Amino acid sequence: MDLGQLRLRDYRPRPRLRLPEHLVPRASAAAIDAHAHLGRWLTEGWAVPDVGALLGVMDACNVAAIVNLDGRWSVELEANLDRYDRAHPGRFATCAQLNWRLLTEPGSTARLVGSLRQSAAAGARGLKVWKDLGLHVRDERGGLVMPDDPRLSDVWDAAGELGIPVLIHTADPVAFFDPLDARNERLEELLQHPDWWFGDRDRFPPFERLLDAFEGLVASHPRITFVGVHLAGNAEDLGWVGRMLDAYPNLSVDVAARIAELGRQPRAARALIEAHPDRVLFGTDEVPPTAEVYATHFRFLGTEDEHFSYSNEDVPPQGRWAISGLGLAGEVLEAVYATNARGVFPSLA
Repeated sequence: MDLGQLRLRDYRPRPRLRLPEHLVPRASAAAIDAHAHLGRWLTEGWAVPDVGALLGVMDACNVAAIVNLDGRWSVELEANLDRYDRAHPGRFATCAQLNWRLLTEPGSTARLVGSLRQSAAAGARGLKVWKDLGLHVRDERGGLVMPDDPRLSDVWDAAGELGIPVLIHTADPVAFFDPLDARNERLEELLQHPDWWFGDRDRFPPFERLLDAFEGLVASHPRITFVGVHLAGNAEDLGWVGRMLDAYPNLSVDVAARIAELGRQPRAARALIEAHPDRVLFGTDEVPPTAEVYATHFRFLGTEDEHFSYSNEDVPPQGRWAISGLGLAGEVLEAVYATNARGVFPSLA
């Protein structure tokens, strides 16, 4: 084979480093996975075909509970609550969502508030807001609706009145908004998922506009508990995340689907968590989580291992790099694993 003609996608360099390796199959404290998908919104059929098997994984990995973000609303919410929360009290907390298509119809705000109240009365433990708010959701005139849109103020106020947290996914990795060219660090991932690219300025707002909308929302509703999932959408800029946590005591973040980003800046990531030990939640964003996924997260959070894979896939999906562990210990690690999530979701206390 002429190696000069080797395609980059076929290049599989084998690291020759010899480094300590600590396998961590169980969390050091009974953990709460505060960000997982167990429903049938993102999959064909239930993401967890066998709930008993999932409970077995949880027990083996010392995961006390999982927050399920797939409740949706109405009949679908009831189905999730029946399958998880009601069948296994204390092991699951299901969050509702809202049908943003109502924004194209008269009386939309009141109907959204009514839906949220109905979901909370049924047993939803939080409100999950997906990234489509700001990227895809449009009003009756075809205009994009941003998270800080004044028309949604009553919705957020209702969440505060009901005492449920708002878990909001804003934007996506910044590279998803960059030009789709040879300098984009997530090019392979975007070629696999072309619908994840938001760099078309005729269709999508700039990354910075979405972050501004997120900050405007958090700042204007100080009595509402917000969880900015995926490090508040900006894991590539932990200085910004730290500024947000300093400025807004009603904001927490989770690490779900971002250990690839955090693990290539381990000193900065550890400093962020240690500066805000009560504001960072453990989560995986898996559909559904597995023992292997949990072991990788526990190794990342709890050891100082260097240069290991964040993924079991042959080519890591979020970028061709390795990560290093944070080595969190003691009360900080326990807070990230569970204490902080119990504060956000009292039903799991």
